[in-house]
Amino acid sequence: MMLLSLHNLSVKRGRKRVISKVDLTLGQGEVVGLVGPNGAGKTTLMRAALGLIPADGQSSLAALSARARGKAVAWMPQSREIAWSVTVETVIRLGRTPHLRAGQKQRPEDQAAVDRAIEQMGLDRFRDRPATQLSGGEQARVLIARSLAQEAPLLIADEPTAGLDPAHQIAAMRSFSQAAAQGRGVLVSLHDLGLAARHCTRLIVLHEGKIAADGLPQDTLTPSIVKTVFGITAFSQITDKGFVFQALDLNS
Repeated sequence: MMLLSLHNLSVKRGRKRVISKVDLTLGQGEVVGLVGPNGAGKTTLMRAALGLIPADGQSSLAALSARARGKAVAWMPQSREIAWSVTVETVIRLGRTPHLRAGQKQRPEDQAAVDRAIEQMGLDRFRDRPATQLSGGEQARVLIARSLAQEAPLLIADEPTAGLDPAHQIAAMRSFSQAAAQGRGVLVSLHDLGLAARHCTRLIVLHEGKIAADGLPQDTLTPSIVKTVFGITAFSQITDKGFVFQALDLNS
């Protein structure tokens, strides 16, 4: 089942085209990493796909009504600040809002989804704590859990592992893999190419608003692409633990 389809998607800022005629599809069971240097257009592409900013071309998500979109996709933006002094569980419970009618109370299945998300992100001991009292990394985990609790067919997350320690980065990526194994799809932007190579089933390399490569991690993070797009050299190898990638130095 196709969860996202973009055709000829373009975005302009003033006269400058920052996303240029992007075509891509994303289906069930995929964890797709969107990678590229700063300014490549990753956030812009995600927001355009969601219909949050004006764009030319077609997006299957942008074509939906707001309510239908809320059921079809969970969105986790870059912003990590939680402004309201409510409990962690209350923040995560907000992920169930698209499934409820106006004024409808939470149902047992909604609480079950919240409990699953809390367990996945290791947040049970924080459940009753005001979210504003948590560290930045802990708040990021709360917002990932909110997106997981929504249990939409598609999850789009913009740099969800930023500010997390290595253990919680891995836990977050494993939660995305688990969601994909359950038949959902994930599109996640990442700056850590090693994390992307290890945990994504597919990578899309964005460069100057265009797709420079799209495929398996080992087929997209090639020496020539890494040199041209990221300006670095790297070590990479397929091991019994999967594909391993490590940036080494600036390209000389």
